[in-house]
Amino acid sequence: MAERVPARVYRKLVSARIKSNWQYRTSFLMLMAAQTLIVSLEFLAIVFVLELVPDLGGWTAPEVIFLYAMATVPFVIADLLVGSSERTSQYVQAGTFDRILLRPLPSLLQLWALEFELRRVGKIIPKLAIGGWAVATVDIVWTGDRIAVLVMALICGVLIYSSLWVATASFAFWAVATKEATNAVTYGGQSANEYPLHLYQNWIRATLGWGIPLAFVAYVPAQWLLDATNPLGLSPQLVYLTPVIATALVVVAAIFWSTGIRHYQSTGS
Repeated sequence: MAERVPARVYRKLVSARIKSNWQYRTSFLMLMAAQTLIVSLEFLAIVFVLELVPDLGGWTAPEVIFLYAMATVPFVIADLLVGSSERTSQYVQAGTFDRILLRPLPSLLQLWALEFELRRVGKIIPKLAIGGWAVATVDIVWTGDRIAVLVMALICGVLIYSSLWVATASFAFWAVATKEATNAVTYGGQSANEYPLHLYQNWIRATLGWGIPLAFVAYVPAQWLLDATNPLGLSPQLVYLTPVIATALVVVAAIFWSTGIRHYQSTGS
């Protein structure tokens, strides 16, 4: 029963946050519509690139759009659920993180709930639409194993992005103004993930693809699902490491966060 308490409190906090935002319906709907528009315009930029260069490194336009969907759908879901982790530095600098630690609820759950923004659904809607179109358009016979790999990749993608948010946000306990660094890894990594990894120079592939490692969010599973051109000569079996990578990053993020909490020193304000 005790294990259910955090989940129940989290749901109540999120519900209260949504009700609070809904008090200003016009602002809420306008912000959500604006996010939908911005995401749609970002996708149009991809479309324009594909109009000029319909074959990117041997990948066709539908294949690139499929990769784009696999890279961005997990990202916007993670953004909705844990994106507020990037505000950790603001809480630490303002001295309000002390309040979070005084409450009998995991600090991360509190942070996610207190800063939950339902308007971020505005980002998810167009991404899902693009993903649905891509799934229906690419030349893939959707057998049971391919559906399983797709679902696995999407879930692991959410976990990988979420872990990066938490891990980078943890540095707020040692340094100031870490939000920019967090955004550089999360938003910057996601943007680079929208294109086939083999298009980038070696150092970019090594850093973003395998060092962080974002290749397991979209490029590796997409290459396996599409049986697309494989200039890097990746083994098809590499896709089965995706859950291992996601699990490892969750553990690393948890260690970073717990270590940061132990070293946290109150501002005294």
